[in-house]
Amino acid sequence: MDIMYSRCAGLDVHKQSVVACRILPTSSASSGVSTHTHGETRSFGTTVADLLRLSDWLSEGGVTHVALEITVVYWKPIFNLLEGNFTVWVLNAQHVKNLPGRKTDVKDAEWLADLLRHGLVQPSFIPPQSQRDLRDLTRERTNFVRQRATLVNRVQKVLEGANLKLGDVATNVLGVSGRAILTAIIAGESDAKVLAGLAVGKLRSKRTELEGALQGRVRPHHRFLLTELLCQIDSLDETITHFDEEIRAACETAGNEEVISLLDTIPGVGRELAEVLVAEIGTDMSRFPTAGHLAAWAGVAPGNNESAGKRRSGKTRKGDMWLRTGLVQAARAAIRTKGTYLAAQYRRLVPRRGDKRALVAVAHSILVIAYHVILRKEPYRELGADYFERRKPEATARRLAPQIERLGFQVTLAQVAAVA
Repeated sequence: MDIMYSRCAGLDVHKQSVVACRILPTSSASSGVSTHTHGETRSFGTTVADLLRLSDWLSEGGVTHVALEITVVYWKPIFNLLEGNFTVWVLNAQHVKNLPGRKTDVKDAEWLADLLRHGLVQPSFIPPQSQRDLRDLTRERTNFVRQRATLVNRVQKVLEGANLKLGDVATNVLGVSGRAILTAIIAGESDAKVLAGLAVGKLRSKRTELEGALQGRVRPHHRFLLTELLCQIDSLDETITHFDEEIRAACETAGNEEVISLLDTIPGVGRELAEVLVAEIGTDMSRFPTAGHLAAWAGVAPGNNESAGKRRSGKTRKGDMWLRTGLVQAARAAIRTKGTYLAAQYRRLVPRRGDKRALVAVAHSILVIAYHVILRKEPYRELGADYFERRKPEATARRLAPQIERLGFQVTLAQVAAVA
């Protein structure tokens, strides 16, 4: 096989140790021509001092390319220290599996180095430092939002235990009205009429229903639980606000505000998801040859599984779970919009493919749209809910004709000349 990188290294990474194998060419004593290769293996720790010694050892051999597997988060410290001096390839563990029965740390390092040397692997997409920092911010914010949702569910559980049916009347238990009612309950108020009178906005029209829902059996035990849960929620609200401010500042510093504004024009995409899109895929679309490559990388494109002419399951492969989750949430919001292409696409697919697959298809469309919006630096242009009918008007007419005839009418299809 052809040698793509004559001076390279493979790293088998663990929490407390790194086994490194560097492969270097050797020259013939008579001709001076490189005819063989020499492999050398060493072990290092994972502290900064040990990793700097690893970097020096690789530099002494003139190594240009380094390969390592994605191992939870243990690859990140090594990548951070080596990326400035070498071309570091972070590899998907599924793509570099060795034959079973001969697995050792040294063998793994040699195997990675040999694969890299012959160009038999592809590096994973690792964005620059500024984008990785933005990723950390958006992902941690998502974690805090999920924790808050869990606490809200626990508040609802306490209310049910106290025979309070506030959630049956109020859509948001922790909205302005709900929070005022909960604060009064914690303070010791038990009169359902007084509690219902705290409702504001649209909920005031449901005061009669609220009175019935708030006739509970609240004990000091329930008040204690609600107090502690609401304190936790308040703390998370403050933390999420801090993350929002930090993410906004990071986007402004990186000059991403224009792209975020353009992404915000896509149905179902708000500012938070636009920030997630920028954090996960960046603003340089040259990294992805086509929108299809991006969709496959994100895990929202149909998979290929065909053998002997038979097509098997088209299950989507694993991708960027943070991006995929956000896209599905955006799809859920987009299908509720009126007069949009995305909502029409969902209605077209859901009878045949089901809700989940139709949602993934809409998520795929949103990502494709985002790819072109970022690439062209143009806002989203709505195609309209009747796009599919306008694309093939003859097929639409033939499909509707039998339905009209079943109602007792005679249908004659004739092409109408287009108006100039």
